[in-house]
Amino acid sequence: MKNLNETIGKMIDKSSICFLSYCDEEGFPITKAMLKPRERDGIKTIWFSTNTSSNKVRCFLNNHKASVYFVDKRFYRGISLVGTVEVSEKQEDKDRLWRIGDKMYYKKGKADPDYCVLKFTAEKARYYSHFKSEDFFIES
Repeated sequence: MKNLNETIGKMIDKSSICFLSYCDEEGFPITKAMLKPRERDGIKTIWFSTNTSSNKVRCFLNNHKASVYFVDKRFYRGISLVGTVEVSEKQEDKDRLWRIGDKMYYKKGKADPDYCVLKFTAEKARYYSHFKSEDFFIES
């Protein structure tokens, strides 16, 4: 595919939701719809905000493996990114990802103990478009 990073980056930016998958304590896969990422560094690193008390955070603390799927319904194409998630409660990460409307979810603001950040780092991917799939590794 030509302009791989640009094409996939635009798909990520235009998505209103994506799907985050992780393994539960028994090793079974769980998939959760997520709001669009707060930030990204190319297609290698993607940042989300979420609740510290969530099931996914508890699972990520035990098993960092994850995948994120973005879909472009208009052109029936998608990208599955596979990698790891780091749970961050660092105040600088929380400050950077904070948005004005977040106060309705986190009553104590940026310092709310139930507010954390997920840093997803992709290692490989599978892109689907025009009835074909293409596997590739994500470069730094």
